[in-house]
Amino acid sequence: MHLGVEVREEKDFRALRKLLGALGLRSRGLEDYKTYAVEYFLPSVAALEVFHGKDSDPKACLELTISDPDTAVEVVKKMGLEIVGDDHSAARPNQHFSRRFRVRLPGGTIVNITGFRTHKTGKGWDPAALEGTLSAAGKKFAIVASRFNSFIVERLLGGALDCLHRTGLEDRDSIDIVRVPGAFEIPSAARTLAETRKYDAIIALGCLLRGDTAHYDVIVNEVTRGIGQSAQETGVPHAFGVLTCDTLEQAIDRAGLKMGNKGFEAALAAIEMADLKKAVIGGGRSLAGKGSSRSARGIRRDQQNDPAGKSRSRLRPGKKKT
Repeated sequence: MHLGVEVREEKDFRALRKLLGALGLRSRGLEDYKTYAVEYFLPSVAALEVFHGKDSDPKACLELTISDPDTAVEVVKKMGLEIVGDDHSAARPNQHFSRRFRVRLPGGTIVNITGFRTHKTGKGWDPAALEGTLSAAGKKFAIVASRFNSFIVERLLGGALDCLHRTGLEDRDSIDIVRVPGAFEIPSAARTLAETRKYDAIIALGCLLRGDTAHYDVIVNEVTRGIGQSAQETGVPHAFGVLTCDTLEQAIDRAGLKMGNKGFEAALAAIEMADLKKAVIGGGRSLAGKGSSRSARGIRRDQQNDPAGKSRSRLRPGKKKT
């Protein structure tokens, strides 16, 4: 089943596509036909929600429910779109657990966006959590990529680089790519890089395919143990982007097809953990309380674009949880 949203103005069509991408929905690409154009977007959570809004805006073409409304407001402002209504703004976020605002596209189309600031568990609300933002700006990363099974690894690398650039890393000098012969050599290179103390996080990318011997199991165990040990002993976050698959088809699916791009996911983990480390060492800050950062929970799986990878949600769409 496909849920369709018709946008009558061409400039609103362009603006809405850009907005959905900025909120983290994964695009499958634009298809342009003689009489119409269409772009498919894939969210991290898909559900059909039927509702009757007694005070709904009749001009709204789409209702979205997301996980981090405060960050979404900043995204919308950066895009230069007009916010025509904002309930429970960021002025006193601790007093309101939700936020609803309306975005007017250039041609007048309205998009309603609603989100919850925190999660409710048990009898009360969770206290503001200490967590990392998904902003790579101002950080330095090293990517260790194996040359073996390069057909897959290059796609993982493309996803990781795409993620870093989409999350604010504009300086190419802030990314160092190190090539190693195979996955077995990744832990050694990662540890060497971590010990330089030049990097906020290390991203390990490789691909192991099961063969007819026990070689696969031995290498998988050593690579996993080595990367984890390097992270624990150096204190530098390491993101595990090494595929361990039974077949080539499984690896292809995880390098940009239906299972997403695990290189993109590894980069997301590296960014969040690098920021979390700075937050903890710097005395801690309540990111949820400030309502100024993009939550990892919101965009974890909305990222990968066809084969390279894309973000972001992630903000999690919804009132039609698209």
